[in-house]
Amino acid sequence: MRYITTNTTPLSTLRGIADHSWQVRGRCYGMEPAEADRLFFPGPRTHSAIAQAKKLCGKCPVKRDCFNYALDNELRHGLWGGLTEAERRPWHAKISARLDYARVRAALAGRDVQLSRPERDTVIRHAYLRGWSAEHLAYLLQSDLDWMRDRLREAAHDIRDRDRWWDLYDDQNDGDQDNSSEEQEDDVAGAGEEEDDRGGAPSPVERHVHTKELIDELGKAA
Repeated sequence: MRYITTNTTPLSTLRGIADHSWQVRGRCYGMEPAEADRLFFPGPRTHSAIAQAKKLCGKCPVKRDCFNYALDNELRHGLWGGLTEAERRPWHAKISARLDYARVRAALAGRDVQLSRPERDTVIRHAYLRGWSAEHLAYLLQSDLDWMRDRLREAAHDIRDRDRWWDLYDDQNDGDQDNSSEEQEDDVAGAGEEEDDRGGAPSPVERHVHTKELIDELGKAA
């Protein structure tokens, strides 16, 4: 229900789960109820109606909103977002593991989105990197403040562990350079030619393992 007010502030573009404003832009909007039931809630073998509904949904501008609405509200019957009940079944089965970055961005922008656990974890990590407070994040996700503080601490540990893992051999290289002589610099340069999978980090295997004598011995053994 709409009320007449003197407020002339433009309406917000952010939408919540219960907001149905996207439906007015659907191609099926304004359709007669009987025709909508025939097309979008067909019988099990009414293939012509299903094909007609899919054709109508194919060019619908809010097809993705319709699909997400069905997933968020556990609507397992009928066609939603151009997909039948059987076609949406795998999505419903994996809804708890869904990771949609469009939904993550919407949540960070302030929209009321029903996030899955991976999506919520991603929001918390992004919030930590942005320097958000626990109060801000708890208000955004409508969650307990103490629980959110714990999750931010976990996100901090995860991010530090990630950075520590990728910098595994950089600390060793810095220590070698501090105490190096010209001869040691040549050794480091030679070892740098052998790189591992992590994008150019020197191999942790000692240089004496890669000697010509060892290669010859392996060749004889073969």
